[in-house]
Amino acid sequence: MPDLPEMLRGAGVSPGIGAGPVRTIADSVPEPPAGARHAGDAAAEKATAQDALEAVAADLEGRGERAAELGNEEGREVLGAQALMARDPGLADAVSTRIDGGTAAARAVFEAFGVYREMLAGAGEYLAARVSDLDDIRDRAIARLLGLPMPGVPESDEPFVLVARDLAPADTALLDPALVAAFVTEEGGPTSHTAILARTMGVPAVVALPGATELPEGTPVLVDGGAGTVRVGPSEEEVAAARGVASARDSLLTESSGPGATKDGHRIPLLANIGGPRDVEAALANGAEGVGLYRTEFLFLDRSTPPGDDEQEAAYREVLRAFPEGRVVVRTLDAGADKPLAFLPPPGEEPNPALGERGLRLSRVHPEVLRAQLAALARAAEGLPARLEVMAPMVTGVEEAEFFAESCRAAGIDRPGVMIEVPAAALRARDLVTEVEFFSIGTNDLTQYACAADRQIGGLAGFQDPWTPAVLDLVAMTAGPAAEAGKGCGVCGEAAGDPALACVLAGLGVTSLSMSAPSLPLVRAALSRHTLEECRRAAEAARSARTAGQARTAAREMLPALAELGL
Repeated sequence: MPDLPEMLRGAGVSPGIGAGPVRTIADSVPEPPAGARHAGDAAAEKATAQDALEAVAADLEGRGERAAELGNEEGREVLGAQALMARDPGLADAVSTRIDGGTAAARAVFEAFGVYREMLAGAGEYLAARVSDLDDIRDRAIARLLGLPMPGVPESDEPFVLVARDLAPADTALLDPALVAAFVTEEGGPTSHTAILARTMGVPAVVALPGATELPEGTPVLVDGGAGTVRVGPSEEEVAAARGVASARDSLLTESSGPGATKDGHRIPLLANIGGPRDVEAALANGAEGVGLYRTEFLFLDRSTPPGDDEQEAAYREVLRAFPEGRVVVRTLDAGADKPLAFLPPPGEEPNPALGERGLRLSRVHPEVLRAQLAALARAAEGLPARLEVMAPMVTGVEEAEFFAESCRAAGIDRPGVMIEVPAAALRARDLVTEVEFFSIGTNDLTQYACAADRQIGGLAGFQDPWTPAVLDLVAMTAGPAAEAGKGCGVCGEAAGDPALACVLAGLGVTSLSMSAPSLPLVRAALSRHTLEECRRAAEAARSARTAGQARTAAREMLPALAELGL
């Protein structure tokens, strides 16, 4: 295979090693011809289109039930959400309008979905990840209307690596983990359903890998879902060695249990990032000591009205009950930018939503939503031993910190905090720390704003690196004043889940780390094998570097035990 590179690199979203021949998803359903017209009976054509959409919805629900029978409850929820999309009244109206104008049913479905697709694709990371779901529903409906084979996963009687441009939840939910050694896709990201379901199934996955679909059918590959690499044409020895390293790493991870701490006993609590109660089980299974980021916006997304007081209180209380001896850090509604809400629009058109009315800024425009959320949180915590801490996103200056702290205390919440995501807040952390009880650094946004690189633009990925020395400087400038004031300073961005960077963050003075649940064992193991002094030396080396790549290399040289973990 001389024309193929030996190693392909993408984004690892589900750890583990998988090897096998490439099997690709069947060709997608072709686009119906532009200008296609129906025979003149619009009522019959509309009924045909609606029947196709309803059949798709029913099939998705059936697949969801079968997924649940296989133990994949997440799959049932994902497919149920897809079924709701297929039955969306607005979509049906858009199809009917086009058919009334003479457009054939298949073309009307294609065009109606296209409008929704553009809306989601431009709405930011979270909602853009739903575009592949829409495409799948569209293709299934069009296949029914045109009498074409349904798109889907190939059959195989031997383990294989599934490769596709992207994977539809309807297919991935019913895959047999005993046969699918790994997923590899050209598109997708950490929040895509492919990534979510891969982690749920325990299948290694690499996404956002350019040229993945150019791999010929049957090509043997070795996938490392942690490193985000795909080795083409590996030898049997290379496969065995990779599996040996993975097995040894698993053994080391099993040995690393208990609270997060450095080798010499310096405590660094390891917490989980969650989107709601359904994420608690995985957090506990991976040894989370509490919750460092409860993304409450997932309660508010995909609905036309805000959740009621009782619904909010129940969701918060369930999480608080799960960590009776820990802390639960709740982020108030972080709407705007990549998480727009139908019932909470920004005051006006925003050419750059990431720099607009988002987070606490939007909550101050709609104070009734903030008051209701804080009241529900206070009620949820009543009588429970877990320590509730509540923080505001997108805080820029001391006046905002003061406003939020006063709002929390008025609601009966005595541990208000703020997220440090804006460079201005990091630069003046000494002022903000007098108003609140803790900081939590959101490295994703802090990196975005420090480097002026929109994290939704893939072409700027090279600038979106938390190892950037300037970003590490901002972390240090935040942690220092917090330590002097005797207050906590955690990190809850993706950087916390990088074992090497977690050690650096500890060396910079960060007091807790919060991450996705699967990352907890690796970070716990990395910290437990290095002293606090080694972490400090690694942090100093990283900050002394001139580029992100040099910072990463310099820090790793100071963290010798990473090698034995295969990191």
